[in-house]
Amino acid sequence: MHGRSNQGDAEGGGTDATVEARASRSSDEPNDLREVLDRIESAAASADPVTARLVIEALGTRSFGALLLVPGLIILAPLIGDIPGVPTLMATLVLLVSVQLVAGRRQFWLPAWLLNRSVPQEKLCKVIGWLRPVARVLDKLSRPRLSAVTRGAGQYAVAIACIAVALAMPPMEFIPFSANGAGIALTLFGLALVAQDGLLAVIGLLITVATFSAIAYGML
Repeated sequence: MHGRSNQGDAEGGGTDATVEARASRSSDEPNDLREVLDRIESAAASADPVTARLVIEALGTRSFGALLLVPGLIILAPLIGDIPGVPTLMATLVLLVSVQLVAGRRQFWLPAWLLNRSVPQEKLCKVIGWLRPVARVLDKLSRPRLSAVTRGAGQYAVAIACIAVALAMPPMEFIPFSANGAGIALTLFGLALVAQDGLLAVIGLLITVATFSAIAYGML
């Protein structure tokens, strides 16, 4: 995502925003990756460029999982994830949300400069089209299981893991392919919370450990 959109400034007034977060699921949260993509595509149809504010509002302001899933998908997606600075921007979003959740806040504060970041409508729609087959596969594989990992204390553990990933992502931009590992981990963490699939969270944790280990090995 890039720049500030005039529409984002007009709608958001250039102000910071607070979005409510709850440990339990609410009726406005997406239930799977396909629904996440549907909501983003619907938001994209209403504006060009598409601001982060519009995407977050479309996903529902109470979904911690979706706020992790979208940055992970953006990092992995062609056309957008390869733009210099995008991984760091997504890391900032993940860090802000995760730290506030661990701190026990029931509302997420997000700065206006981040909410008003935007991406061209055409580019975003191409990325959504690229992700559709991936969504079909992941949604078939995911289902509610190991719920203790995605609720209560387990959700906070996922948030701590996301903080570690977010802090490591800026230097990853200079290490080939390492950001992909972070993107996969965040995508799995987010989808795990959206689908209430604790197994995906465990796999995400293993990928996080493997990515960090590979980076450490490469630096020796």
